[in-house]
Amino acid sequence: MSATQPLRRIARRAGIRRSTVAAARMCCERVVLTYAGRRNEGPRPRILCYHSVGTPSWGVNDVSPARFRRQIERALDAGYRFVPAAELARPGVPADAPLLAVTFDDGLRSVLDHAAPVLRAYGIPWTIFVVSDWASGRHRFGEGTLLDWRDLERVAAAGGSIGSHSVTHPDFARLEPGPAADELARSREAIRDHLGLNVTEFAIPFGQSANWTPAAQQAAFDAGYTTVYAQSEERRPAGTVARTFITRFDGDRIFDAALAGAYDRWEEWV
Repeated sequence: MSATQPLRRIARRAGIRRSTVAAARMCCERVVLTYAGRRNEGPRPRILCYHSVGTPSWGVNDVSPARFRRQIERALDAGYRFVPAAELARPGVPADAPLLAVTFDDGLRSVLDHAAPVLRAYGIPWTIFVVSDWASGRHRFGEGTLLDWRDLERVAAAGGSIGSHSVTHPDFARLEPGPAADELARSREAIRDHLGLNVTEFAIPFGQSANWTPAAQQAAFDAGYTTVYAQSEERRPAGTVARTFITRFDGDRIFDAALAGAYDRWEEWV
């Protein structure tokens, strides 16, 4: 018996869910790193990774609309300029450039409802990575939670760029080569068929180093993607583009620390 099994049994008996424990640990880690984490000497290019903006059911991945607006305004006040994520994914960006990009994973309707108006007001480009089956209504999250294809047409009209987040949001590290290739190819095909877009950017579902493999990376390139985004900075899988994960716990102090690099060696615990 492992040393953690008794603790797990106690937690189950107390009705404590694994997701609750994970969220508490994430919050504690980010607070500790806010005070003890390292900092960059100055601004540096950074791609921010959001999920929902006003969908509380998305848990740690949800940022309230008011907090999202405050973070955007705080970054602008600090002298950052916002550019498309694809611009920061290319090599040759100066390491000390005060540049930020905004991306969203999963395709939540709250992004269109609450984040897009803020970004439009400030002329900020943004990218959303969609799960094609979810956009087709094949999900269990409830009506109105996720963007459908008609909504995504509105996203494009509102100035948002669209990328792929797979067909069903699997853990690619657990997929055999055939299903992995199918997830990558069919999501591109669905976006092309519904929106007329030939997307070349892909965001890894779950986004952590344990959720991606060299074989999946090669399969992504074979499927026609040129850029693969992770959800961490220094612990991301080889060959992927770094992003800084923003969580529901990130008030002003934690957000400032994230921009300063306090969490670049941190990776979400799952």
